This record gives sequence, C-alpha cells and structure tokens, in this order.
Amino acid sequence: MAQAITDATFEEVVLKSDKPVVVDFWAAWCGPCRMVGPVIDEVAVEYEGKAIVGKVDVDANQEFAAKYGVRNIPTVLVFQNGEVVGRQVGVAPKKTYTDAIDALL
Repeated sequence: MAQAITDATFEEVVLKSDKPVVVDFWAAWCGPCRMVGPVIDEVAVEYEGKAIVGKVDVDANQEFAAKYGVRNIPTVLVFQNGEVVGRQVGVAPKKTYTDAIDALL
C-alpha cells in the first residue's frame, strides 16, 4: 500500500528521501482518483525498498498541493533529491509510473 503523506510529514518523507518518490495527490470524492489509487498501491508494493510511493489527500493537506501547483486531481508528481522531475495529471496506465521510477533507479 502507498504511504499516507501529510503536510506535516511531506518534507521528511518526500523532500529528504534518498530514493525516488512518487506522490499521488488525490481526494476521496474524485472519481478518476479512485481509478489511479489501486494502481499507485500496486506500484508501492512492486518498488518497496527501491522507491517511496505515497498519497496526499488534498482536502486534508493543502500546503504542498498549493506549493507544487496541483490544480487538477489526480496529479502524480515524481521527486528525486527533493526536486520535481516528473508530473502526470489525470489517469494514466501503470507503465507511466513504473517507467518514471525506473528512469531514476
């Protein structure tokens, strides 16, 4: 399962990670988010130990969604060394996310 990330844990989990980090910005009421969620969970299991995969509920945690210009959800951001190196807005196939991680490993 993907790790729940909050505004309070974002800096420690995402920005200070020495591994690639995939962050799914989502909300419970968002239909497309419910399609992406299980895919992100699968990626989290497959890349356990190699990458951090997490989710930010934008209704409860707005600080970093605003900081990174997340205006539409789902938005999946890929971080390396605290910097955004990839962005996928909307629903995408699993390969989109795995390819983004593989490019950083």
